[in-house]
Amino acid sequence: MAIIMSSWSENYGDQSEGKDLMSQFKVAAKAIASENRIQSLFEGSMYTFVFLWTPALSPNDEDIPHGFIFATFMLSSMLGSSIASRLLARKMKVEGYMQIVFAVSAFTLLLPVATSLLVPTSSVKGSGISFGGSLQLLGFCTFESCVGIFWPSIMKMRSQYIPEEARSTIMNFFRIPLNLFVCVVLYNVNAFPITVMFGMCSIFLLMVAILQRRLMLVADLHKLSTKSQEMTAQDEPLNP
Repeated sequence: MAIIMSSWSENYGDQSEGKDLMSQFKVAAKAIASENRIQSLFEGSMYTFVFLWTPALSPNDEDIPHGFIFATFMLSSMLGSSIASRLLARKMKVEGYMQIVFAVSAFTLLLPVATSLLVPTSSVKGSGISFGGSLQLLGFCTFESCVGIFWPSIMKMRSQYIPEEARSTIMNFFRIPLNLFVCVVLYNVNAFPITVMFGMCSIFLLMVAILQRRLMLVADLHKLSTKSQEMTAQDEPLNP
């Protein structure tokens, strides 16, 4: 810290345009108001899942291998990132396949609700993971694979839809409700059953899938409109 403070100068970015902090906030607010294409619900559900998977797999203090399960989650996430790289390399439409990813994510986080209603839980404390827990673990690994697909894909969409000059400001704007959402959920984690928490996250993910569908339709409409305007401009005769 002493070396950095004494030898590094502050990086204020490109000041050639002379934009101050308030100007950047105004540009970001205008972009958010005009572009209804950004969602943080997936990240909120993902961060909530981080705190809920342990009690979900061991509701009766079952003896589960936490380290092995976490390593499996990381492997599943890496597998999802590999799948995303292949999808992007094949020039597949991000807005299209992300609808499926969000829908699958919503289904996987609905599994704890379904298993609590349909699969009997073990009443023996300290036993191994139950059958319902095994089903949930399979769903959670699938969710982590969806998370692995999400990160590179959302970066691609951010580069397409968020203006570069206000990208960091816009993303920081959305960190505020995201962090508030996670804090509220964790503060009230004992007030609601864990199935309610997962059901809420599943609803949020289903909303994201619907918003992703809307994004694709709006983007396609915008491309058609732009192409039509370009063709009209080319067909117009040149004035002498």
